[in-house]
Amino acid sequence: MTMHAPSPTTTAPAEPKDTAARVTPMMEQYLEIKAANPGLLLFYRMGDFYELFFEDAETASRALGIMLTKRGKHQGEDIPMCGVPVERSDDYLHRLIALGHRVAVCEQMEDPAEAKKRGAKSVVRRDVVRLVTPGTLTEDNLLDAKANNYLMAIARVRASSGDDRLGLAWIDISTSEFTITECSAGELSTTLARVSPNEIVVPDAIFGDETLGPILREHTAVTPLTRDVFDSANAEQRLCAYFAVATMDGLATLSRLEATAAAAAVTYVERTQVGKHPPLSPPARELAGTTLVIDPATRANLELTRTLAGERRGSLLDAIDLTVTAAGSRLLAQRLAAPLTDIAAITRRHDAVAAFVADPAAADDLRAILREAPDMSRALARLSVGRGGPRDLAGLRDGIVAADAAIARLQRMESPPQEIAAALESLRKPSRALAEELSRALAEQLPLSKRDGGFVRERYDTTLDETRSLRDASRLVVASMQARYADDTGVKALKIRHNNVLGYFVEVTAQHGDKLMSAPLNATFIHRQTLAGQVRFTTSELGEIEARIANAGDRALGLELEIFERLVAQTVAIGDDLRAAAHAFSVLDVATSLARLAMDENYVRPEVDGSLAFSIEGGRHPVVERALKRDGQPFIANTCDLSPAPTQTSGQIWILTGPNMAGKSTFLRQNALIALLAQIGSFVPAKRAKIGVIDRLFSRVGAADDLARGRSTFMVEMVETAAILNQAGERALVILDEIGRGTATFDGLSIAWASIEHLHDANKCRALFATHYHELTALSAKLPRLFNATVRVKEWHGDVVFLHEVLPGAADRSYGIQVAKLAGLPPAVIARAKTVLAKLEAQDRGNGAQALIDDLPLFAVTSRASDNEQAPSPEASALIEALNAIQPDELTPREALDALYALKAKLTS
Repeated sequence: MTMHAPSPTTTAPAEPKDTAARVTPMMEQYLEIKAANPGLLLFYRMGDFYELFFEDAETASRALGIMLTKRGKHQGEDIPMCGVPVERSDDYLHRLIALGHRVAVCEQMEDPAEAKKRGAKSVVRRDVVRLVTPGTLTEDNLLDAKANNYLMAIARVRASSGDDRLGLAWIDISTSEFTITECSAGELSTTLARVSPNEIVVPDAIFGDETLGPILREHTAVTPLTRDVFDSANAEQRLCAYFAVATMDGLATLSRLEATAAAAAVTYVERTQVGKHPPLSPPARELAGTTLVIDPATRANLELTRTLAGERRGSLLDAIDLTVTAAGSRLLAQRLAAPLTDIAAITRRHDAVAAFVADPAAADDLRAILREAPDMSRALARLSVGRGGPRDLAGLRDGIVAADAAIARLQRMESPPQEIAAALESLRKPSRALAEELSRALAEQLPLSKRDGGFVRERYDTTLDETRSLRDASRLVVASMQARYADDTGVKALKIRHNNVLGYFVEVTAQHGDKLMSAPLNATFIHRQTLAGQVRFTTSELGEIEARIANAGDRALGLELEIFERLVAQTVAIGDDLRAAAHAFSVLDVATSLARLAMDENYVRPEVDGSLAFSIEGGRHPVVERALKRDGQPFIANTCDLSPAPTQTSGQIWILTGPNMAGKSTFLRQNALIALLAQIGSFVPAKRAKIGVIDRLFSRVGAADDLARGRSTFMVEMVETAAILNQAGERALVILDEIGRGTATFDGLSIAWASIEHLHDANKCRALFATHYHELTALSAKLPRLFNATVRVKEWHGDVVFLHEVLPGAADRSYGIQVAKLAGLPPAVIARAKTVLAKLEAQDRGNGAQALIDDLPLFAVTSRASDNEQAPSPEASALIEALNAIQPDELTPREALDALYALKAKLTS
């Protein structure tokens, strides 16, 4: 759902005029806090529960599937109410956030006993301590360990020409990443698909824009904000205040538009964290043209990180992800989302993978070390905003120890390449003194929460040890008291127990309860509670001991918390060094995992250069091959060469024909995926690969409608095809499957025909074009960069056998009836289809594709501007026909003059 910030009147009931008379103090407090946080569900702390009221309760009960009850009345109406236990609140928060909701967490800021001191009707002081939104999460149980959690802010500057510019800033506060860029309004959907933000904040004007609004509303969580958050006048000032610097010049070079988006992002982070200040890396500027542009349709068609069903399993990322750390998996996903176009950067990544392929022992040793390394960046982020615990400190300690082990192993490599050498230097940065301090301070067994105590090692702090001894000695006194009370009463089963409600109490079975309530024991034992099988008492002596234990326990916990905060401060102080080491771990994890992938799956290093080459020898589909391997079946490798011929300057276009199920779509996709893998810095599934850098990747494969926007399957196909024909350039790679199949045969053939000509003459790109229109193969006779290829099959006793081999040539039939037979169509339908096909083929015989080619003049494109030209009028067509009928070499001078007068007469008539 899209989250819009409505006015308070739509989320909290208006207070009556006689508030004091008709609203309880607690409800008055609730309404005040709710009004201050419009557009969010309010988790209102009531003892051991977070309770929700009014519309919030109704929304939460539907979303969480919990019971909706009522609590009191407001303006004469029952107040809807539901609640979730505090100890399980994270589970409920996770479900609400996944649905796009935002939640304000309101805590009790004082003990109820303190409130009672102000009067019997005084309300416990409460306040919102945090706004939980999809893009500002830090807790492990709310995050996907293998995916970034981005908050994106979008700012806009209007242009008189209509070509508005957008500034985009995205932040992951769980890892401190901060990136900025600019793009045109037309590039917004592509950038959103690449970054995949979990939450987007925009000005109200953009959210309501007739062009940008629909694009934004396709995303789960979009939060419109007021104009002041996107005020460009004080944007740099807000950024300087956040980073505690006098000027941003030393941190990043930002345009005014980028600074506006960045300031909006950090302002929203500050508001949601309510007083906390998550540390962020300086904004990293992403320059245009540095990454391979992949539009949303292509990302979906190629199933890069998610399948069309929305699952990670079965995607390219799932097939190649052999990382052993969560941070490594996140970095691999980032690289897959944004392949590089910088040849030098691609080469550095290939060098790193090649170094570990050449030294498998080093790769395996490092992977073993990395398995023990924690997610340092997220542990540090939690500690920085006060949500970390002792285990996060231990994780950072273990990370520094793992860094030392990794350094020792990397130093044994001879001349490590640049990327590995840079990681080695980053691993040296964190202070080893901090690791030693944490080792001395932290106990072996650590609780999840610092409030549980017991995480400081004995003999680390003398005062803490003395306080613990006093607390423990008091507990020994309780044990001694239990034995004495048992002797005094003659009740051997007497026990002294403790719970959070009664504190310490004496408990006996029901049959002995009367004895303790009778003289003379009733002078010592004071009755507290009677249960079905037990009776509970207290004594004045036990109350005194309990006070001593509580005081000693509180004092011990207070000392531990002081130690914890001191250790956190020391850790946060070297946060930049720890983050650098964490990034180095992820870089090494990706490099070693891609090396292991290459060794296990027989991948090779591709050659990537600045040419227009595209030569794949023995290429394989990484996902399909993995699936077949699990079933014990081989994958049939195929070759593809779209490189320019020796006499040509642009890449080739292959027309691929063959029956359904033969593997045409697999062949198309595998070549696109091989190119993509090469440009993320991975080895590729092939015998040999040479690829000239691709700047844009387009895919039109598969069929799907878009009913929400009123688009049929064919309309979606045409929209995607239009994007390709309008945007693809010479360095693009285009894969097209079955263009024109969603309409009448001649319409579809005409569209496919014209599209091929446009790709050849206007786009001049490298392309693979799969089709069942066999007439298109005749175009290769007149389009020099067109090459025909077909998928080999055999027909055996009326059935078709798929060989999955791609060879030069053209298919003469599609074997559709044989495929239909394999699918299980009734025999009567198959037989009838064969009869109809035979008649249709007999009628069509003699009207071959070559005749069609000869009848149609070759389509030529001189410029993109010609796309807008109107078709010739009937009069102009008649003039053109008359002109074409003239044979100049056969005319006498007199006949030529007469023909000229005739043409002029047609023109003026």
